[in-house]
Amino acid sequence: MKGIAVGTSVENFTARDAKGNLFNFAEELKNGPVVIIFYRGQWCPVCNKHLSKLQDSLQAIADKGAKVIAISPEKPEKIEKTVQKTNAEFTILYDEGYKICNAFDVTHLPSGTSRTAYNTMLGADLKNAHTDDSQQLPVPATFIIGQNGKVVWRHFDTNYKNRATVSEIIENLP
Repeated sequence: MKGIAVGTSVENFTARDAKGNLFNFAEELKNGPVVIIFYRGQWCPVCNKHLSKLQDSLQAIADKGAKVIAISPEKPEKIEKTVQKTNAEFTILYDEGYKICNAFDVTHLPSGTSRTAYNTMLGADLKNAHTDDSQQLPVPATFIIGQNGKVVWRHFDTNYKNRATVSEIIENLP
């Protein structure tokens, strides 16, 4: 997994949010650039902190004409927990079958030790919280997609503690 590169055209995708509403990426791009945030799940304190910071600065991102979309392989009931923990008002999508994660090349299988820690100490329940029991996760990456459908900026770091800052996102919006 390397994450797709700047300049890559993003194929259209659809996914459902926690309420079952269908999201169409190509339709959203008609309204302006899209900031895509991949996160590991509601059990991840680093993810929740990051999503909360995005929520706190959502208006500044919207003022630049962009929309934030968060994506996780967690099932809708778990996404609802993310919304409760972060007060997220932006769209959060359920990536059923890891289709979007795979398209962005962010899917990986954490080590057995990491999976055990996530499941026991953080209560992730990866085998039951996702579409399948593979326990795969996305690298917590950020991609800014311009209205032309191409990646204009990205933050990709396999260290889950390193996340794109709101100021980096705002500075790199087209």
